[in-house]
Amino acid sequence: MMARRFLWVVTILVLLVVGGALAFRLFTTHLMRLAFVPSAPFQESRIPTGPNYLRADNWIARPDVPNNPALWMPEGMVDHPIIRASVFFVHPTSYLSKDLWNAPIDDKDSQWRAQVFVMSEASVFNGLGAIWAPKYRQATLGAFFSTRPDAEEAVDLAYRDVAAAFDRFLKEAPADRPIILASHSQGSLHLARLLREKIAGTPTARRIAAAYVIGWPLSITIDLPHLGLPACRRADDSGCILAWQSFAEPADPKQLMAIYDASMGPNGQSRGGTPILCVNPLTGNANDAAPASANLGTLLPNEALDHARMEARRTPARCDSRGLLLIGDNPPPMPPYVLPGNNYHVFDYTLFWANIRADADRRLTAFLAK
Repeated sequence: MMARRFLWVVTILVLLVVGGALAFRLFTTHLMRLAFVPSAPFQESRIPTGPNYLRADNWIARPDVPNNPALWMPEGMVDHPIIRASVFFVHPTSYLSKDLWNAPIDDKDSQWRAQVFVMSEASVFNGLGAIWAPKYRQATLGAFFSTRPDAEEAVDLAYRDVAAAFDRFLKEAPADRPIILASHSQGSLHLARLLREKIAGTPTARRIAAAYVIGWPLSITIDLPHLGLPACRRADDSGCILAWQSFAEPADPKQLMAIYDASMGPNGQSRGGTPILCVNPLTGNANDAAPASANLGTLLPNEALDHARMEARRTPARCDSRGLLLIGDNPPPMPPYVLPGNNYHVFDYTLFWANIRADADRRLTAFLAK
């Protein structure tokens, strides 16, 4: 299944954040399995206690959470004066331990990393909407190096938490507000499934202003028909889905594409050779190109990820024929967490931080005007 085969590529970002690019180059896949895949079978491993989403402390971000990391704002960025939407954000993998197949909600290391992700990614929606980002018993990093059924069970358990959090979000978020959905990496795997299983064909689908399913390849012909929302084709579309995978040039996505081509979609059909959805975050248009001058602001973090500055007109972007988002041959100076093949997946949000913010504002305005 694509969830098991593909996620090891996109969730490796967590390993790089912790150990740096050198660790990736030194470890083989076999050693990765030894280092990160739990040895106990899933059914015999301790399953962490599930979160109670009635409690504010089981959310990383929620309107009533103190020291909410989603409220962070880069210097010089202006907040929006009126909250017009509710935002549901699912963070990427932050649990690295092989002790368990799924992360305990109270694991300090993984929760610290999750807060960093919420601060740097979910913050693009700060001011546009009230942001809700649940803690969840995410599948451990090692689950994505394993072909054992245990790994699939771990991913399913993580999804069940995300689905339960979304149910609580729907009950507590104001019913008269539109919804923005957003995610990255493992979070986007779960969000795509959430769209397919709990939103498509329901009244909730009519409340979605936009869904940012970032860092996860969606087949236009195999996946999108099951998600209940169309692809965003123009900058002023609303009620639609955006996705992209960032590569610098020369891009070498052969490993990524081989896994994608071998994967099966929700209807049992092969994704092989099918186009991948690419919406250019600089323009908001599908299969588009834009120069660096169109970039309103790239968020440039330091290596420790404890400080960041904004730089406009730094990063171009164009969708290529395969559906990859190419950022040219002179990428901005980022921390050394670039994946093999010039894969800038780690920075899918930060490369286009200010443009994503403007995109969400524009689509929300268009949605409310309907």
